[in-house]
Amino acid sequence: MSWSRKDQYAWRAIISLERTHADRPYGLSPVVHNEPRQVNPLLDKLHPYPFEKLRGLFAGITPAALSPIRLSIGEPQHETPPLIKQALVDALDGLSVYPTTLGIDALRSSIAAWLQRRYTLSAIDPAMQILPVNGTREALFAFAQCVVDRSRPGALVVSPNPFYQIYEGAALLAGAEPAFLNQTPENNFGLELDSLDAAQWARVQLLFVCSPGNPTGRVLSLEEWRELFALSDKYGFVIAADECYSEIYFDEGKPPLGALQAAHELGRDGFPRLVVFHSLSKRSNVPGLRSGFVAGDAAVLKKFLLYRTYHGCAMSQTVQLASVAAWNDESHVRDNRALYREKFETLVPMLAPVLGVGMPDAAFYLWARVPKNDDAEFTRALFAQTHVTVLPGQYLAREAHGVNPGKGFVRIALVADLDECVAAAERIIRFCK
Repeated sequence: MSWSRKDQYAWRAIISLERTHADRPYGLSPVVHNEPRQVNPLLDKLHPYPFEKLRGLFAGITPAALSPIRLSIGEPQHETPPLIKQALVDALDGLSVYPTTLGIDALRSSIAAWLQRRYTLSAIDPAMQILPVNGTREALFAFAQCVVDRSRPGALVVSPNPFYQIYEGAALLAGAEPAFLNQTPENNFGLELDSLDAAQWARVQLLFVCSPGNPTGRVLSLEEWRELFALSDKYGFVIAADECYSEIYFDEGKPPLGALQAAHELGRDGFPRLVVFHSLSKRSNVPGLRSGFVAGDAAVLKKFLLYRTYHGCAMSQTVQLASVAAWNDESHVRDNRALYREKFETLVPMLAPVLGVGMPDAAFYLWARVPKNDDAEFTRALFAQTHVTVLPGQYLAREAHGVNPGKGFVRIALVADLDECVAAAERIIRFCK
């Protein structure tokens, strides 16, 4: 193919721009086009992420000259277990092959064995009822794109409120309308199922559930699962159960009830219209590994596998083999729980006199009621005076049914080590007094 002189000049101009503006993103300066840029208009519906709002809240503040303590983001900070690091090193040869979307048999078998041990399931088919995913965030978002049927008008995707913002973003970009079930102290942070009428439930195609909950730590009971399954049977929607905090709990004899376990106990063979989402990030302190799985209804997962094959999200075989080692070991998980248990047993009595806090059912958050019911101002002043960062509850919720159920609360993530968490608690106590 021969290029015209005009094409050659244009190409040289691009190369020149790239060299001249190498410090700019992608090495090119902005280019103004006469015609509008075409992108998905649904992107305009996305809300700013909570941490973007937090940066805006802190704009212009010079915090006190104290060491910063960040308790705003739910990022595990305990040490990654050596056995997982070594498994990664031992599996480096896996980088030389393309991974399959379905994953290796060893990984799916180890996950199936863990599910049976953890939730006393009689059986689960690793070939048909389990898929590896690159962490729950990726999978939760992709799942909505797979499940929502845009040919049916008025699709609703329901989530708890407060909630993990990926649920809302996934709904919006799937072309559905988000709907919310408030979780308030008056309802013991349960899901207010009767806040949607029959006409609304008939439009629901997907229901997100988070148990143990973010940010409340609430665990759904068997009777609550019975109600959710009954609604799913009546209206035909799929339930996506986010269980990424399932292994952070405080009584070794009372692990949180899981969705598959509830379905099994209620005789729901095959887990109809139910898919659970699990991750190693919190359980095994490997947020950077991006490793998890989905499990449940084989018919739904067959379609999700098809979607993922095109989506191009296969997990590296190196990561898969390291994940096998993680799912096969429980000793490091018990050690991890012990660290969280010590923090909660230490900090809850310290903070209870000045903030409305109590022991959650599970997870690693305190959902704390603040004085004067102004969570944003509390967060801003706390940061300015103590250099401790928490997250305003209203940033994790939406106005629904006449109220923002996050307003008046802050989320405190007890992810730092004990000494740092105690130091933060002492600063919060002095600030409140």
